[in-house]
Amino acid sequence: MKKCRGRPKCPRRVEQTPDITYFKPRGVPLADLEVVSITVEELEALRLVDVEGLKQEDAAIRVGISRRAFWEDLKAARMKIALALSTGKAIEIKGGNYISAESADISEDANS
Repeated sequence: MKKCRGRPKCPRRVEQTPDITYFKPRGVPLADLEVVSITVEELEALRLVDVEGLKQEDAAIRVGISRRAFWEDLKAARMKIALALSTGKAIEIKGGNYISAESADISEDANS
C-alpha cells in the first residue's frame, strides 16, 4: 500500500462536470481496450487553459488552488490524454477531489 506524504490535496472548484465520461477509439470494443482515467479536476484544468484560453495563473485562481498545484493537474491531464490518443486507449473521466462551483458559491453566500 502506498503511503500518502505531505499535505492532502485540497478540493478543486469545478464549474462544469462532464455529461459524457467515456471516449474510445472507433471500431474497437471497450472490452478489448486499456483505459486511461483522468479526474474531473484534471479535465477542468484542460478546459480552462485549452478551451477558454485562460493563463494558468488566472485558471488556478478560479479553481481555488496554487499555480503549482494547477500546473500539476494540467500536466497530468495532458500526459494521460496524449498517451491514450497515441496508443489507442479509451479515456474515462471519473473521480477526484472537487466541489461544484455552484455549491461553493451557495456556501459562500450563506457565510456572508
